[in-house]
Amino acid sequence: MINRNGTAQAQCARIVKGATKFSKVVGVLVVILLFCVFALLPQPVHALNTVTANVTGLNGPTGIAITPNGEYVYVANGGSNSVSVISTATNTVTATVTVGANPTGTAVTPNGADVYVANYGSGTVSVISTASNTVTATITVETNPHGVGMSPDGAYVYVANYGSGTVSVISTSTNTMTATVMVGGNPVGVRVTPNGAYAYVTNKGGTISVISTATNTVTAAVTVGNIPAGLAVTPNGEYVYVANSGGTTVSAISTATNTVTATVTVGSTPTGVAITPDGAYAYVPNSGGTTVSVISTVTNTVTSTINGLNAPTSVAVTPNEAYLYITNIGNGTLSVISIGTNTETTTASPSQAVPEFSNTVLVSVAIAMTASAISVIALKSRRKKLFEDNEETVTIEKLN
Repeated sequence: MINRNGTAQAQCARIVKGATKFSKVVGVLVVILLFCVFALLPQPVHALNTVTANVTGLNGPTGIAITPNGEYVYVANGGSNSVSVISTATNTVTATVTVGANPTGTAVTPNGADVYVANYGSGTVSVISTASNTVTATITVETNPHGVGMSPDGAYVYVANYGSGTVSVISTSTNTMTATVMVGGNPVGVRVTPNGAYAYVTNKGGTISVISTATNTVTAAVTVGNIPAGLAVTPNGEYVYVANSGGTTVSAISTATNTVTATVTVGSTPTGVAITPDGAYAYVPNSGGTTVSVISTVTNTVTSTINGLNAPTSVAVTPNEAYLYITNIGNGTLSVISIGTNTETTTASPSQAVPEFSNTVLVSVAIAMTASAISVIALKSRRKKLFEDNEETVTIEKLN
């Protein structure tokens, strides 16, 4: 005889199990739906660009250099013949090194062992050991040394001598001057390309001298804006950005053709340039005011402006791209700006469009997860049903 009550109980059990499975499916779908919603929310596209600290007690701060490990900042104090050493961990001055008269430009060796400082008033370059924060050598160059550039291998230092229209080439192994290169009138800044093949020098008269480091001769001259001062080379070596301090522009030069490919309008009296390690942005302090302009190197447009500075002059980015350090000659301070947690909603350049791609990927993954979850649950459900049906058949047969 067939046990009808047993069959009904089995059917009820299956209904309960089905409802449980349905609730699990709904739970999984809710989780995935929340995942999709999160993916579609606006994501950070660039840096916050806010001043997080101000280091005081400097005197006419000009040149700035950050050690390769990002632990220390060296700032030349043109008003006190010294260099301040600032810890990036605490943003406090940990040492003060006496150098020559009116120090201006600074550069650190790639291994972080030494800092080279141009002393405008004494015609010398001081070499500071970062291990002891003492001057280990003093090199005589030409008149009014201003900007300092370092070769990527650390073998040579290039010093722009404003008063003599030359660039001095110094061997870091011997700390002696090995060559002198005639450039345009009143050279101010100098930077070497990442491959070490060329040194670009800004000349007050409105030109850029391109020096071949193999021959120490000028191979090209590029006309830019009025009174070019600070400059920087993109990490890929394709472009040089030049701050034209006699106006309100920055010139972008193609190193392949040595021609100006773009002119970007910024604030008043731009004096320096620093480019982020990823090459995406150029930061330009406008010493005629209180701002720093942020330029997208993809579109060559200003994407945002940082306020709250005081006649900012020189700028440097930490190797981890988290902070920007800017000297304020107006009040003798060093401003620290966070550029690593940006949630700014300014117009995004092509390089800033990565979050949109990320959202698309996230949604696609979510859809795939949903389909997979449903498939797995359906497959398990089929297997369980077959097992239960088989089990019920066996039970009925036994009852008969």
